[in-house]
Amino acid sequence: MGLPVLIHPTFSLVLPSTQQKISFRPFLVKEEKILLIAQAGEEPGEIVRALKQVIANCITEESINVDTFTTFDLEYFFIKLRARSVQNVITLSYRDNDDSKVYDIEVNLDDIDVKYPKQVSNVVEISPISSIKLKYPQLSIMSEVEKIDDAVNFNFAIMQACIESVTDNGITHNTSDFSSEEVRQFLESLDVKTYQGIQEYVEAMPRVEHVIGYTNSNGKEVKITLKTLTDFFTLG
Repeated sequence: MGLPVLIHPTFSLVLPSTQQKISFRPFLVKEEKILLIAQAGEEPGEIVRALKQVIANCITEESINVDTFTTFDLEYFFIKLRARSVQNVITLSYRDNDDSKVYDIEVNLDDIDVKYPKQVSNVVEISPISSIKLKYPQLSIMSEVEKIDDAVNFNFAIMQACIESVTDNGITHNTSDFSSEEVRQFLESLDVKTYQGIQEYVEAMPRVEHVIGYTNSNGKEVKITLKTLTDFFTLG
């Protein structure tokens, strides 16, 4: 007689970028091990791969491809997954730079959500007959950009990944039909004003952000903004 097969509850959430409802189970000890290994490594690329694997394991629908998620989808999903897998309230400890004391701050993961800085059109006009349609970059590009070690080329690669299609004189060209090098050359050929339009879209992309704070022993109010993938990964 074998060991019992455990039945785990299922939950659902709405993916921020697409509003698609996705069902998932809590992460288990085998997924916790993946997270601990990535946490020990502290490499951003390793963290992304770990989160992708854990989320893919926990999604109960085979048709969902985690590579199509945006970065803010990944962060949001992980936070909600962690809340359902362990507990939704955690305590973070920070050493204050002013009085050198350690302060414990409770964070309710259910309060963390996606922020939308401002509404920016996803269509950038090149000329009266030409325009660019933009999209949020997917996780599938992370393996390409994680090796870029300077900010200028990194931002350029993100902007390139945002280009979904180009319409010229009524004909639409999808970038998926062209090589990465061809899209890069197209981006480099744009005038500065059009380039700035793409940059504005990138800077206004939704992001998971949460502000926490405390008052130190000197009466100083301190605010801490959690806004990077590493920040939210440490919540696990």
